[in-house]
Amino acid sequence: MSRPPLRVVVADDERMVRTALRVILDAEPDLEVVGEAATGAEAVSVARALTPDVVLMDVRMPEIDGIRATERILATMAEPPRIVVVTTFENDAYVYDALRAGACGFLLKRADPDELIGAVRLVARGDSLLFPAAVRSLAASRAAGAPPAAASWVGRLTDREADVLRLMTTGLTNQEIGERLGVGPQTVKTHVAGVLAKTGSRDRTQAVIAAYEGGFLMKKS
Repeated sequence: MSRPPLRVVVADDERMVRTALRVILDAEPDLEVVGEAATGAEAVSVARALTPDVVLMDVRMPEIDGIRATERILATMAEPPRIVVVTTFENDAYVYDALRAGACGFLLKRADPDELIGAVRLVARGDSLLFPAAVRSLAASRAAGAPPAAASWVGRLTDREADVLRLMTTGLTNQEIGERLGVGPQTVKTHVAGVLAKTGSRDRTQAVIAAYEGGFLMKKS
């Protein structure tokens, strides 16, 4: 028995962008655009009404921006969708704020169709969509010069959890981390769960943000 298609909501204030994304995604048998939104407020309403698996969220929209919309969706839905920020510029400061607010990754509007399709499938299965160099640059721009002091959780990580978090910041998936460390995917999943608990993170993206902001990456490998 085949699985039902992944349900996607597209939120962007430009109709042409929404139409283009719908055409690309609806052409895939396992993906279905179930709704659209032209403002941040609409994105919240549509997400609540349709309970999609994934929301593609423009970061700059009228009424409320993609950051506030992300916060509201995650705070008010019992089983919120995975939210991917869609942006024109990878160095947009709004992107970092959206990741901190709970978005699981970001995608550039100039991404080709295969990247878009792959991104939706990736986040729907629980992975994060990160571009390590861009996140590192955005984090550095927020550091205001001085390196961050180490957060209290840094010392509570086991050596293996620290190894896993360090590899998470490079954008590797659980399978890739397992291959790098010579352990099975279930073992990696257990260590990731430990990292999330100790950093107080909702998901992998939040843990990576915590690693940058909590001084973890200042430690010697």
